[in-house]
Amino acid sequence: MNDSDLVGRRKAKERFQKFLKSKKSEFVAVYGRRRVGKTFLIKEYFQYQFDFSITGMANATTDQQLFNFDTELSRQSPLVFDTPSANWLIAFQRLREHLESKKKDGKLVIFIDELPWMHTHGSDFMMGLEHFWNTWATHRKDVLLIVCGSAASWMLTEVINSTGGLHNRVTAQLKIEPFTLGETEELLLAKGCQLDRYQLIQLYMCLGGIPYYLDAVEPGKSAAQTIQELFFEKSGLLRYEFHNLYRALFKRHDVYEKVVEVLSTKTYGMSRNEIIHVSGLQSGGTLTKVLVDLEESGFITSYPSLDRNQKNTVYRLSDYFTAFYFRFLQKPLSSDWMQLIDQPAHRAWEKFTFEQVCLDHVVQIKKALGISGIQAEHAAWRGTTGDKGAQIDLLIDRRDHVITICECKFHLDSFSISKDYADQLRSKISVFKDVSKTKKAVHFTFISTYGLHRNAYSDLLVQSEVMMDALFEKID
Repeated sequence: MNDSDLVGRRKAKERFQKFLKSKKSEFVAVYGRRRVGKTFLIKEYFQYQFDFSITGMANATTDQQLFNFDTELSRQSPLVFDTPSANWLIAFQRLREHLESKKKDGKLVIFIDELPWMHTHGSDFMMGLEHFWNTWATHRKDVLLIVCGSAASWMLTEVINSTGGLHNRVTAQLKIEPFTLGETEELLLAKGCQLDRYQLIQLYMCLGGIPYYLDAVEPGKSAAQTIQELFFEKSGLLRYEFHNLYRALFKRHDVYEKVVEVLSTKTYGMSRNEIIHVSGLQSGGTLTKVLVDLEESGFITSYPSLDRNQKNTVYRLSDYFTAFYFRFLQKPLSSDWMQLIDQPAHRAWEKFTFEQVCLDHVVQIKKALGISGIQAEHAAWRGTTGDKGAQIDLLIDRRDHVITICECKFHLDSFSISKDYADQLRSKISVFKDVSKTKKAVHFTFISTYGLHRNAYSDLLVQSEVMMDALFEKID
């Protein structure tokens, strides 16, 4: 397959090639955040050449889904069926007949997109799919079935970890992640967008590495112009994206929106009990499912505590678009982004969002520090002792008996550590040692856009520093 025009996705492309060369039939489940580029990746890699493909319809009835299936089958197959499919068992039997009629070398490639939408209430869709795979496809060596969905939790529960007829039938799963900064830069350069890395990070802090959003960035426009047009203009592509996004994914979208709204108020995240207290939601299975769904769908991230106590796990809003929405769009401070740039709310947003960028690029940071081969866990951290409290932007807990504490600064120039700031950093390190009771060595790393302006304070405090260029490194 010709994948030369596809930006990034190296591992996914390698796996698709492996599936095509496999000596057995493959059942591949692909999932990830809505707008992350799952469908585009699959269609581009296979050059839109499938032996059968179909996309489920949102909010459709079983009859409508079956009609869509029959229509696509009649369009893609020379076979003629006199009557509509009465149920999914018949529909998949007809798909089987269509595939058996094809004469080709290599894999028969079937792509079912938005699979969760096709499983309507009370239908026999999953029964039909299970029967198709278990009684026919799995006994052949030439079938590649790719199913895809944005409802990540549903894909995991009903397909990948199914306890029914598809139990242990999925041969591979692919979670498609947002682009890294390096991949984002590659995509925008391919579009002819010439932006320096400071502006690329500014865009990333609003859009994340979501290809659908990034594809709207136009050449010749600054980051500020792009943000204004996408978010604040009446016809902006992302002005009303928030509600469309959550309503398309979750049936009880109001509950999911409530949880991310609550998390947006605490930049360092919240424990489960804190979420319950602030949101007014009840503890129990519903909240557990909501948290799992949001994390698997790429909107929040859970970070275990150093003491490994589940109660102290912190949930943090990690979706850049959602965080931007609650900060600037839910209750707009202004309709002019340029007027917001110099306001305290904007500076505070830049600070904590750059911390999230660093959390999402720990692999690149470890490479820059020369510790790529050392097993480690990472998280943001907070703690109090006596009347002192501290929050750590990024903490890397390493297996070589070292804890790396990272301070992250998004600054327009090289950053200079003042006496007062040095005292704050010393206090932060002291509180961490007191609260964590760690016996590991503690190293201090400074991560910034343009580096440190070296002085006596930085020489005493900082063992190592990482600049923004390192965050753009591509990792094999």
